Amino acid sequence: MTKTMPIIEARKKLNRLSTELNNEFQVVEITRHGKSVLAVMSWDGYESIVETLEIMGDARLMSELKKGIEESRAGKTVGWAQAKKRLGG
Repeated sequence: MTKTMPIIEARKKLNRLSTELNNEFQVVEITRHGKSVLAVMSWDGYESIVETLEIMGDARLMSELKKGIEESRAGKTVGWAQAKKRLGG
């Protein structure tokens, strides 16, 4: 969900924006003269995006993810008890 706010209003509300951005994926689009100039979001949302980009930038991880999705679609799944046992728990 994106909320648009002129930069003048954002300056006045800066201290309160952290409480307004209670949803991890909520973004405030800051505009100057009607043009987008900044995006303000929660730190958790930022970290989530960075982590996703790091995973997507790792060819090995993406290959493993795609393999897992394909196996899941093919019905090659393992129950929780069996997975836990395989992991030594």
